[in-house]
Amino acid sequence: MRVLISGSTGFIGSALTERLRATGHEPVRLVRTNRPDDLPTVSWDPARETIDEGALDTIDAVVHLAGESIASSRWTDAQKARIMDSRIQGTRTLATAVANAATPPKVFLSGSAIGFYGDAGDREVTETTPPADNFAARVSVAWEQQAASIASEQTRLVYLRTGIVLDPSGGALKEQLPFFKLGLGGRIGNGRQWFSWISLADQVDAMIHLLTAEVSGPVNLTAPNPVTNNEFTKTLGGVLNRPTLLPTPKPALWLRLGRELSRTLLEGGARVLPNALVDSGYAFSDPELGPALERMLKD
Repeated sequence: MRVLISGSTGFIGSALTERLRATGHEPVRLVRTNRPDDLPTVSWDPARETIDEGALDTIDAVVHLAGESIASSRWTDAQKARIMDSRIQGTRTLATAVANAATPPKVFLSGSAIGFYGDAGDREVTETTPPADNFAARVSVAWEQQAASIASEQTRLVYLRTGIVLDPSGGALKEQLPFFKLGLGGRIGNGRQWFSWISLADQVDAMIHLLTAEVSGPVNLTAPNPVTNNEFTKTLGGVLNRPTLLPTPKPALWLRLGRELSRTLLEGGARVLPNALVDSGYAFSDPELGPALERMLKD
């Protein structure tokens, strides 16, 4: 398949691009500025909602991952606007391109996140669970609503409700590893909040699976065995053979991230199950946290 990818140079997008090439597909980068590599590109400017004319005419599938990082800095009003606008403008640009394509793509995988569900306590969460009412949830809802018009008889639409993607090359695990290796890693708060994770390998393979699987609508991209923050902390410390006795002080998190971002993403969580993905026939490579971390960190 010829697959157009937005966010192709990011943590997940880079891994997806390489995996597509390795499995015989042809990735195409959706870019603001060209990169010096051998992959074909399509140019766009999501802030101005422009894209190369006829860009999707020869594209079989779109994987839309681009958007301002939700956890890169404090949630000031300006940063919240950047987070929301980047998703709305980019998705609207692609929706228009799909509508104008001579031959629309067969499938469109549109980014979203398990932030859709908010802090759900101990109850199990599936794709049928309604959204929460906080900023992260509103971002996911708006992102999905903007993509909704893409669904048609010609184009199957999937919402990728992605969990916490784990790999030492990037994301949350890359940030945590230096502290855990020094024996400074610890639970956050009471540690009872749920941590719905997925390995980068499964994240990428699941997206490739969804390019051809007969499933549409929301799909939770999380491992089938979520853990609490306390379980994650102990498991990572055990794999690294380091103590995890000292809890992470909340004031330190608030100082770095601000209270709203810290409380939403770190002090709360949801026990998310990947029912739609499992029902579609996907088999996880990393269903359990301990073996997954052992594999990732064996070197």
